[in-house]
Amino acid sequence: SGFNSIGHMDTMLRGRHHIGHYKEGEEFIQNVFHVLFLLFSGKEKSNLSICWLQYEVSKVVQCLRAKNKKKLKAQGRKSKKLAKNLLKAPDNRNHLSLWKLYAYLEWLLGNIDDARKVFDTALCMAGTGGLKSPQLCSLSLLYAQLEVELLESTEGAVTSRAVHILTKLAESGPYVPYSGQVLSVNVLKARKTYEHALQDYLSKTPVSDQDQVSDANQLVNLVGCYALFQYLTVGIDAAVLIYAQTSEKLEAPGPQRGENTGENFGIQNFPTALEAVTVLHTNLLRFHMKISVYPLSPLREALTEALKRYPSNQSLWRSYIHIQRKSHSASKARRFFDGVTRSTNSLEPWLFAIQAEQMRKKLTENVQRADVGEIHSTIPETGLTNRIVALFEHAVQSENGTHCPLLWRMYLNFLV
Repeated sequence: SGFNSIGHMDTMLRGRHHIGHYKEGEEFIQNVFHVLFLLFSGKEKSNLSICWLQYEVSKVVQCLRAKNKKKLKAQGRKSKKLAKNLLKAPDNRNHLSLWKLYAYLEWLLGNIDDARKVFDTALCMAGTGGLKSPQLCSLSLLYAQLEVELLESTEGAVTSRAVHILTKLAESGPYVPYSGQVLSVNVLKARKTYEHALQDYLSKTPVSDQDQVSDANQLVNLVGCYALFQYLTVGIDAAVLIYAQTSEKLEAPGPQRGENTGENFGIQNFPTALEAVTVLHTNLLRFHMKISVYPLSPLREALTEALKRYPSNQSLWRSYIHIQRKSHSASKARRFFDGVTRSTNSLEPWLFAIQAEQMRKKLTENVQRADVGEIHSTIPETGLTNRIVALFEHAVQSENGTHCPLLWRMYLNFLV
């Protein structure tokens, strides 16, 4: 067929269909994995297995977004088969990151009970590292987050499965699957353990660069688990307080703390940790707003502050656009986008500014078309169209925009 795009362009709509994974591109990627698999051994092979399974999970997520049930079923079968084969390999049997991905895959496919069994098996197998084990923390955090998403409200959450998982993690003993209740004395003990663990982490200085990366990941998982635990047992304000304290500590330039070590603690050591903690914070606020009544301003403030600092974080931009869609006044968001695009070279602010205006245009058109038949074609919405074209023009003139195929394709697509 001449040439074909590899991978996918999920930002484009072709007719009614999202452009998905092409057959040839898909075959190519699978072949690459198969060939590489024979060349690696040991830890590298395990890391490659994780990449491969992450890729499979991304395809399942795509099927979920496109709401294509038939395709999801077929893709789910393929992905599960691969996951089981990867876990059968002797090197991968005790690899918690792979177990985590496999459980997540089952959860995405809607097999909640099967996913719980996989999570429980992995936690029982993981031993008693508790809060000291990065992989165990990461596994427990994902499991608890998924369980929390099933809750309809935070009432009675103290005895939920999520609290059980987080309490067991803090106990550092062998894991016992959830039996339906959580003892309040265990909750109190766990809270103390989390508090001390977080204080210890924030006051220690990383030794080498390698330690720094794993320490940063571990800190994020620890803060995530502790904040979620507080959210379920005390409430949203307690969780927000932990995020605020951690961010404050990470932002503080080090010399005034621990002068004797001579190390500069703070944002220089944990730049990625601060960003990841911010994402967890905004996600929790968004979730809380979904299940209960809560003002929008804390979330809006947190997002605008974070985006000024991390203008290329896509997850934060997505949340920002999501909350802006609810407000009828576009001027505030436009001023904000304008400010961020002036102060950074990254392309994400342009792409998301364009996406926000396109969503607004779609909304306006839907309102105009409602119940009037074909009359809408006589009153086109030109103001937004001109604004979007102007945004595209500015974006493709920026240094990074000129070389971005996605941006040019979106522009051509819009003009068509």
